Amino acid sequence: MTVFEHTATYPHPRAEVFGWHERPGAFVRLSPPGSIVTVDGPSDGIHAGSRRALRISSPLIAALWPGRTMPSTVRTVPGLRWLVEHTAYESGSLFVDEQVSGPLRRWRHEHVFEDAEDGGTRITDRVTYELPPALAGSGGERRMRRYLDGLFRFREEQLRADLALHRQLSGAPRVVAVAGASGTIGSQLTALLTTGGHTVLRLVRRPARGSDEISWAPELGDLDPARLAGVDAVVNLSGRPIVTRFTPTTKHEILWSRLDATRTLTRAIVAARRAGDGPAALVQANAVGYYGGHRPGELLTEDSPAGTDFLADVGRRWEETARRVEEDGARLVVLRTGTVLGAAAGMLALELPLFLIGAGGRITSPQAMISWIGLDDITRAYGHVILDESCRGPYNAVAPEAVIAGAFATRLGEVLHRPSLIPTPGFAPALLLGREAAAVLVHTDLHVSPVKLEAAGFRFAQPELVSALRHALAR
Repeated sequence: MTVFEHTATYPHPRAEVFGWHERPGAFVRLSPPGSIVTVDGPSDGIHAGSRRALRISSPLIAALWPGRTMPSTVRTVPGLRWLVEHTAYESGSLFVDEQVSGPLRRWRHEHVFEDAEDGGTRITDRVTYELPPALAGSGGERRMRRYLDGLFRFREEQLRADLALHRQLSGAPRVVAVAGASGTIGSQLTALLTTGGHTVLRLVRRPARGSDEISWAPELGDLDPARLAGVDAVVNLSGRPIVTRFTPTTKHEILWSRLDATRTLTRAIVAARRAGDGPAALVQANAVGYYGGHRPGELLTEDSPAGTDFLADVGRRWEETARRVEEDGARLVVLRTGTVLGAAAGMLALELPLFLIGAGGRITSPQAMISWIGLDDITRAYGHVILDESCRGPYNAVAPEAVIAGAFATRLGEVLHRPSLIPTPGFAPALLLGREAAAVLVHTDLHVSPVKLEAAGFRFAQPELVSALRHALAR
């Protein structure tokens, strides 16, 4: 039996910190995205008797179970299945979860909350576990310890930054409707808002199954404005994924999935406002592709002109469509997002498998500039502009430290302790995506400034690339 402990202190009262853990979304925010997914539950929050079924799947976690020793029951399922049950709960002080079934012989996780100096809170996470015999040898204990170290560092950084955001933007609880709530950013944003005590209504393309859902059909322009009564803000993350070959069909879908959704939302927002109780704000997604794929030597601000390629045209038309709400007095915010760093999505997810087998390297020209942002920082950026009513207009959502592609590959290799010497052949992205898509998705060169977002009071939790990579990969 092995015991692992992690202790951290937070400058917030114990009731506030414990209350955060009790709200919906806490488990999502404390789980590295893409590595731990709730399949079912929890049946009763963190109270004793509540159960949660999980699936754990990540190249980094899979490394704990090397192929020569992986139990056959683990190899045959997509990810590791885990059922845990909360076995103890003391309001404001303690909750405990234990493995019912899963890959380990035993797992017990105690979360202990105590008062700290100056009105803060000390959390001690005490994990008692036992590896199965097949994993105990061949460095299994060492790998498990490294995984737990990374996981609880991730949790500490996440909780610290989320609590700081909620304190900075404290105020009356808001009601926020989110289109695209099941996506990479949308799921994290939903969790962030609910842990802050806000209410999230998810727009779904099927009949609503509860009071927290709103049914809509954007391709038909169908959204009942009455369902937006009492909503404070709407977030539009809806749109067909762009990482694909740019055939005439996919280009049509990329453009019109965005325009149809935005037109449907703006019409409903305006109608709800004219009825007397509609949303005061629309927060609209966009990307730095608004500036085009290639602007070498320029420092791009929100005042820089749009580019001329396909994705730039999509971004320009997307923003123009959203401006309809301003005509009726609503607040419009647009986040032009850079390359998002997440272990389960985007560029990092594509590169990670190659780096883990020692075949990683840069994927474009070594001097091409990459303007990036961590997944959790873009999530908090959305939370910031939703809750800060002084925010208006476009904001570049990128970290302060843009880097060249060669340096990006080097730093990723350092974080993973893997070589970064094998560049992706220049023709490979074109073979996979086609020449046009590869040019604006992979072979880009954009140096984008976040000065306006910082001036609005947003605080990056991971402003530097190495810290962002370590957080994204829970290393």
